[in-house]
Amino acid sequence: MNYSRLFGFLVVLLVVIADSFAGRDFYGILGVSKRATKHEIKKAYRKLAKEMHPDKNQDDPEANAKFQDLGAAYETLSDDEKRKIYDKGGEEALSRDGGGGGGDPFSSFFGGGGSPFGDFFGFDHDQGEREIPKGADITIDTWVTLEELYVGNFIEMTHNKPVMKPAKGTRKCNCRQEMVTRSLGPGRFQMIQQQVCDDCPNVKFVTEERHLEFEVEPGMMDGMEHKFVSEGEPHMDGEPGDLVLRIRTYPHDKFERRGDDLYTNVTISLTDALTGFEMDIVHLDGHKVHVSREKVTWPGARIRKKGEGMPNYENNNLFGTLYVTFDVEFPKGEINPEQKDQIKEILQQDSKAAAYNGLGGFKPS
Repeated sequence: MNYSRLFGFLVVLLVVIADSFAGRDFYGILGVSKRATKHEIKKAYRKLAKEMHPDKNQDDPEANAKFQDLGAAYETLSDDEKRKIYDKGGEEALSRDGGGGGGDPFSSFFGGGGSPFGDFFGFDHDQGEREIPKGADITIDTWVTLEELYVGNFIEMTHNKPVMKPAKGTRKCNCRQEMVTRSLGPGRFQMIQQQVCDDCPNVKFVTEERHLEFEVEPGMMDGMEHKFVSEGEPHMDGEPGDLVLRIRTYPHDKFERRGDDLYTNVTISLTDALTGFEMDIVHLDGHKVHVSREKVTWPGARIRKKGEGMPNYENNNLFGTLYVTFDVEFPKGEINPEQKDQIKEILQQDSKAAAYNGLGGFKPS
């Protein structure tokens, strides 16, 4: 018997079987990379959901199935825990973890004997995969202006990262505690725990300069984070950590942000406060917001300009409200008796001066 041909045939068979149980490619369905952010995944889903809705594709007999695949892909990749499980073991791992898959598909295929990979390649499926150690994450505050959060921007940065390179010799690696059996004589055995290590090629760390680009998306909020996968601290026996950029917003000299709304204060003269005015407020991207008022404007009066706030992060077509609060600048200097009489005659306002504690409102005597 030609054992080499038989072994080759079995390997091919196992690969075909593994591929059949691999499940759907959720990243491919959404058309995003495996490093896609949650926001990119959400944007891709919303776009495709409109295009692939069965009501718009009634001539396609597979429209419902495609739309269900799209929903399953989004449900998995938009959830951090499900995405982590899927990235490690595909859709089959999701079914096994959630209790809906009925365990290892190879077990039922081979008559309950477990995964064939355990027999051929020494992998014990029942014991699970050994958790891969990971280096520490690096979190950096990235300061941006309110203008950048309004219109968006691309930030280029240089990152010096330690990278593992081959070195001479070997080293102890993957050290772990295992139970081993020791013979104490005829018919006598003892179970003891001892440290077991593997021999790995030696490595050294060399600092390399990495050029990274980060997109400040319109509408991002203070405290939001962007992750560069595997750009954090290295781990000699595992995977590097991640580099996390956390948005921090510089204070602005004219506007204050609260959610998607903007607030600003404008000082007008007493003449404008009494007679009305027109003015333009220069916005964050340079366009002008026209403000006019014909009524009397008292100190603390506020007007709203809908659609002139910050763009919404989830939907950049939506904008918050701009709130403009007015302060009134009173003239300095003295007013002569004749001018005082003229003012009283024009205003026709009785004197209501009275003392109050500032808490219960104005109560003239």
